[in-house]
Amino acid sequence: MEISPGVTLAVLGAALLHASWNVLVKSGADKELETINIAIGSGLVALAAALFLPAPARVSWPWVAASAAVHILYFIFLAGAYRWGELSYTYPVMRGGGPMIVALVGALALGEVLPLHQTLGVLLVCAGILGFASGRHDRRATAFALANAVVIGAYTLIDGQGARLSDAPASYTMWFFVANGVVIFAYGVSRRGRAVGSYWRSHWRRALIGGSCAVGAYGIALWAMTRAPIAVVAVLRETAVIFGAFIAHFVLKEKLTRRRLAATGAVMLGLVALKL
Repeated sequence: MEISPGVTLAVLGAALLHASWNVLVKSGADKELETINIAIGSGLVALAAALFLPAPARVSWPWVAASAAVHILYFIFLAGAYRWGELSYTYPVMRGGGPMIVALVGALALGEVLPLHQTLGVLLVCAGILGFASGRHDRRATAFALANAVVIGAYTLIDGQGARLSDAPASYTMWFFVANGVVIFAYGVSRRGRAVGSYWRSHWRRALIGGSCAVGAYGIALWAMTRAPIAVVAVLRETAVIFGAFIAHFVLKEKLTRRRLAATGAVMLGLVALKL
């Protein structure tokens, strides 16, 4: 199964949206409350859309539940990584490890063995993404980022299969975000109590903006996974680190080193190898 130029451009757009909401999390005063806030915003945005869409196939609902459960770890590790490290370091580590896991499991468990040129593209993109992570950093940031790479690989595979089984990828995506919002809200209240409500009242606009970006980014990615190999879509999506690096440089004033610029070149060569 090849990937068309239209699907490629759509996934690159999703990458930009994903980087944007991660910058919002990183720029938040309280990283844990910010992640909870955006998860709630995502759930509300998705609910508004889901009410106008047909329900996904019943067989896909267990996948929705499994993904929502796994995403608890995703938001915990995301907040931890951004608390202890720069976005331009932790974001590439998190996003770069996931595609390698997806490609390996996709080949072994799902029978999606990539041709040689796409395998080369995967390796180049992942090498470039990890190349962004230069310099010395807090070990806690590294630990959270690496743990989240495993989580990202897990939920990508779960949702890729769930979207395919749903017969309605858009509906699957919306209901996932609704379930995720409920689960993360419950987790947040158990952790932070009334602070969750107070933070929402003060930052609901950020929540809805970030939530819209998150829903759009993941919805496009899941739709693309029904049109192309999951591993290839996963790698294309992780080019968000390029957008993230430049946004972090101009908005968060993080350094854009020569090594990170070279890593951008590796990512671009990988995209060419994926036949863009």
